[in-house]
Amino acid sequence: MKHLFTLFLTSTLAFASFDSLNSFQADFTQSVTDDKNKSLVYSGHVAASKPQNAVWNYTNPIKKDVYINRFNATVIEPEIEQVIIRRIDSSLDFFNMLRNAKKIEKNRYEAYYKESKFVITTKDEVIETISYIDEFENKVKIVFKNQKQNVKIDMKIFTPKYPLEFDVIRD
Repeated sequence: MKHLFTLFLTSTLAFASFDSLNSFQADFTQSVTDDKNKSLVYSGHVAASKPQNAVWNYTNPIKKDVYINRFNATVIEPEIEQVIIRRIDSSLDFFNMLRNAKKIEKNRYEAYYKESKFVITTKDEVIETISYIDEFENKVKIVFKNQKQNVKIDMKIFTPKYPLEFDVIRD
């Protein structure tokens, strides 16, 4: 569950002036490195919009879509024909948390949620990377490319779509 929150959080960290952030889109590469220095690398596209909408479309090494809104996280895994729907804490205000991110040096910020610290680097006020340690003590680094912030996003993209024959698990 923390992994899903982290996906949403990182999808909303798109602009160094977090106060004015309303939407974000980018291609991403996410590397997860364990304590034995073994890494997994994922890539895809992310879109996020206020108040609390995000969709992560993973394309490599497997296809997976993660939809997040203020009440649910929905993970669609076509390869195993499965959908997992989890209730999330609706009191979380991710954009507000980002507005509280602190500049620690030029082009470098820190944001906290509960006990996790997220380090955000920017270039020309556009986010380049987000790094953090996940709940399994893995080092995670997300690199964004082709970023667009504060563009109009069709809200329909935040509605999960999956075939009716997929197994649906509600958690």
